[in-house]
Parts: sequence; structure tokens; C-alpha cells
Amino acid sequence: MRLFGPLTDRATYRRWVYFILGGALSVPYLLFAAIVVPSLLPLVVTMERGIVIGLITVVLVMIASSFLPAVRVLEGAAVRELLDDPVPGVTFGPAGNWPVRLRSTAMYLLHVGTGCVVSLASLCVPVGFGFTIAAPFTGRIALSAEDPIVVPKGWASAWIPLAFLLGVVALAYLVWGAGAVLTRCAESLLGVSAAERIAQLEKRTEQLAERNRLARELHDSVGHALSVVTIQAGAARRTLRSDPDFTEQALTAIEDSARAALDDLDHVLGLLREEASARTPQSGLGELSSLVEATRLAGAEVTAEVRGEPSSVPPVVSREAYRILQECLTNALRHAGKVPVTVLVDAGPELLRLRVANPLGAAAPSRDGGGRGLRGMAERVDVLGGTIAAGRAEGQWKVEVAVPWGNRR
Repeated sequence: MRLFGPLTDRATYRRWVYFILGGALSVPYLLFAAIVVPSLLPLVVTMERGIVIGLITVVLVMIASSFLPAVRVLEGAAVRELLDDPVPGVTFGPAGNWPVRLRSTAMYLLHVGTGCVVSLASLCVPVGFGFTIAAPFTGRIALSAEDPIVVPKGWASAWIPLAFLLGVVALAYLVWGAGAVLTRCAESLLGVSAAERIAQLEKRTEQLAERNRLARELHDSVGHALSVVTIQAGAARRTLRSDPDFTEQALTAIEDSARAALDDLDHVLGLLREEASARTPQSGLGELSSLVEATRLAGAEVTAEVRGEPSSVPPVVSREAYRILQECLTNALRHAGKVPVTVLVDAGPELLRLRVANPLGAAAPSRDGGGRGLRGMAERVDVLGGTIAAGRAEGQWKVEVAVPWGNRR
């Protein structure tokens, strides 16, 4: 049964349509050759030279036309629909570099050239069978009404239509085999090369890393804002009647925190949509005082000590350090409540040290296993090539970070 598989395989007839399309595309080039060759004869004298020069000219025209983006789209659609899509995931359109253009040109030339031959055979062989099927009975092959070909009647000429019938069957096998070959060629010529695939994977990896970074940004910023808002809203509710001035301060802190969180959210969502955000938050160690003040308004007693010159720290390190401190203060508010928090920022010549410590609080839940915030801080520190230590020590929760920055720009 496998011997007759190509005759019943749907792929055979899809490939046949693919070759007929190639034959149709060859017609304008053949007409061009029919015009060029006679016009060259007075110059080259002999018919042989005219045909050779005409064919070379036609091939050059085919190569030039194959560079058109529309031709690449047409060839890609034909390969995808009629050759069972041997290159899934490939986008056809304007080629980005010359190797892609040349490979597309080679596939187009194979398609048109093979399609021209197969289409001609598909036209001649079935028509020949139609003209000769009556020959054993009439003794004539009526190619024209005026000058038919005379053949013997009966079995002596029965082989003629049989030969054409076998030719039709052989043509089906030819189409099946040629289609398989061009499918392999499409995989090699139109598929993504190893270098391009590596470049795509690298780009995808960068995109995933950027999305993870944005997720950390959003977690740290919005998480801190919500912690401040929650605590300040509770304080404002309790002092609404007894201390209007404090209530106003609490509501102001809620407003500022919510506005900052909305700005960060707008920035991150704009990046995820690949749009330009109206504002680009670039908070760094220079905004540490604002962060400390917002945490104090939430009710925590924050003592901050800054050593060295934080302004000399590279922006990338400064931004990540700010986010780490923000996460530490958020965790202190969330897990320990309104407790004293000490913050140390030591910007040495080549090393930035951060230390945040706070009492565990009466009802502080265990954080020995770490949470998403701790994992986010660890990821930030790892990217910067630093170290982080977080855990219980002497009744306090301490986070210590060391980030080298001397060779960063």
C-alpha cells in the first residue's frame, strides 16, 4: 500500500497546485523572453546565442523581482499553505539582511523553474492521453483535422494511450517527489538560521528579564504605597475627631503615596505595552529622604544615617539600592508595625553597603522562609554582583546588602 501512497496522499495534490502556481508565475518571464530573443537576433546573428543571452536576461529579471517584499510574502504563503508549512513561526515580508534575501531568491527560482517544467508536463501528458485514447479503435491520432497521424488499429496501437496513462501516474509520483525535495529546500532556505535563532532567543531572554525587573519594580513601589496607605488610613480614622491636624497629615501622606504608586503603575504598564510613558520614575538614593519621611508619616520611627557620597554611586546601582530600601521599610511596616527602624547607607569608594534593622514586633509572623519581597531583593543584588543577608538576629530583623560599584558606569 505504501507504493501507491503518493497517489492517494493529499499532500501530492497540494504540491501539484504549488507547482502549477510556479508555472503561472513563469508565464510573464517566458513572454519577456519571447520578446527579448527576437530583438537580440540582429545583434548576435545566431539563434543559439540569442536564446542563451535571452535566458540569462530572464534569470536576471527573475532575481531582481524576487527581492520585492510582495514576492517574498507570496512565496511564503504558498510554502505555508501548499507544502504543509515546513517553516512554522517564520514571518515573511521585507527581508532584514542580504543572506535572507538571497535564500528567498533561491527558493523563488526553484519554485518557478520546477513549476514551469511540471506545469508543462501536466498540460502535455493528460492532453496526449486524451488524443490517443481512441487511436486503437480509429487508427488515427487526430492532432489536427487536416493531417491526422495514422496508426495501426487494435492491439498494435493499444500501447500508445497506455503509455500516456502511465505517464500521468508517473507524473503524480514526480510531483510527490519534487514536492518533498522543495519542502526540504524550504526548510533550509526559508527557515531561521542557527545564528538568527540564537539572536531571537537572546532577545526573548532580554524581554523576560526586563518583564521580571518591571514586576519587581511594581511589587516594591505599589507594595510600599499600599502599606503606607493602609496604616495612614487607619490612623486617620482613629484621630478624625480628636486630632484634625494629624488626620490632615495622614491624608496628605495617603495622597502622595497613591500618586507615586499611580505614576509607577503608569510607567510599568506603558513599558509592557511598548509605549512611551508620560513619566519615567528614576528614584535613587537621592530620594532617600522622601522615602524615609513617607515611612515616618505612616507611624514608624525611622532613623537614617548616610555615609560617604551616595550621589557618586552609578545610577543603576542607586536605583536598585533605593528599591531594596523601599522593600525593607515596607516589610517593617507590614510585619512589625510602628516600630523603630534604623537605616544605614554607606557609599564607600568601591562598595555600597545597606543595613536596615527593626524589632520583630509583638505579633510579627515568621519570615525565615523568605517571601516574594526577599526573593526580589536577592535577585536585584545578584544582578549587581553583590551579597545579601536577611534574618533574625538579637531580637531584630536585619537586612544587610553589599554591592561593589567601583568599575560600573
